[in-house]
Amino acid sequence: MAVGTSGPRGTHIDRAQSTTAVTAHADTAAAVDPDDLPDGLVIADESGRVICFNAAATRITAVPRAAALGRPLDHALPLEDLKGRRWWALTDPYGGLATRVGQPERNLLLPGGREVLVSARYVRERPTGPVRRLVISLRGTEARRRTERSHAELIATVAHELRSPLTSVKGFTATLLAKWERFTDDQKRLMLETVDADAHRVTRLIAELLDISRIDSGRLELRRQPVDLSAAVERHIQALTAAGQAPDRFLVRTRQPLPAVWADPDKVDQVLGNLLENAVRHGEGTVTIEVAPATSDEKGTAVTVSDEGPGIPEESMGRVFTRFWRGSKRGGTGLGLYIVKGIVEAHGGTITVGRGPGGGAEFRFILPVGAPAYLA
Repeated sequence: MAVGTSGPRGTHIDRAQSTTAVTAHADTAAAVDPDDLPDGLVIADESGRVICFNAAATRITAVPRAAALGRPLDHALPLEDLKGRRWWALTDPYGGLATRVGQPERNLLLPGGREVLVSARYVRERPTGPVRRLVISLRGTEARRRTERSHAELIATVAHELRSPLTSVKGFTATLLAKWERFTDDQKRLMLETVDADAHRVTRLIAELLDISRIDSGRLELRRQPVDLSAAVERHIQALTAAGQAPDRFLVRTRQPLPAVWADPDKVDQVLGNLLENAVRHGEGTVTIEVAPATSDEKGTAVTVSDEGPGIPEESMGRVFTRFWRGSKRGGTGLGLYIVKGIVEAHGGTITVGRGPGGGAEFRFILPVGAPAYLA
């Protein structure tokens, strides 16, 4: 495959020049228009003049292609580092050390303060020979800024969520140690129960953070085995009724026969627990859980959890599964549904949110049919 420097969209460049672009051996060689590349591509010839400036480079730098082609590189792309130093004069790709092969990616600035991520490759006909082509890759900084902002929000949320329970734990334990004899048994039990609840809250937050780390890095481990989804739903409802919920608040519908599902039972419990807890805490009326075969196109088992509360506003539907999303009445960290989506997708399934028949929120996830390879 070759990345050419001419194409139907238009920059005509001498064929001999285009043959020095990036190439790779394959059964057949196919030219790729530089405008099809997702990143900005700028190529300068042996004299330092720009011979390729693709559409992504124009979008990222706001420099028109016609204004860049044929001009010296330092004029077409006047980059500066974050200290205000002219980048091409500082790195001197054509006159610097002959052993250098390029520049690693770094943040640089264009006139007006526009920030771009730039990396460069020095193309030589032989090792230590003169630079024949300078190939520059450009990327916008928006994605990196979003990632950094997400990390900052995560740290701020964790710090806030940890401060309250840890302050409580510290206060009660210090009080008990200093004045143990002054409290009655009932008072001691109340304080210890509060400490236990706050410790559980901290443990849960740490577990959520570990799950997010594994989901984001693609390292979420699944221990698959046959899972009876209807039985799992019944277990969760029994736990909720044992905790004080009215049994008649739950309506379970199961349509048989259900396809066999191989999944991680602990992770499935985590998904069901989160969806049912949200329906009980933030919804109203009857919580309906339906377990049924998915449609013929989907091939799996579908679980739907709906309530009769106010539901989720239409404008928030697209953000429900993002980090830190909270509805108007939501507490907690706002990480639960993000983790739920990650778990379902790690199983190869899908999850959606909508409005239920009773007007409340409706979550529906599908776990596909599938057995481990060694059983196939």
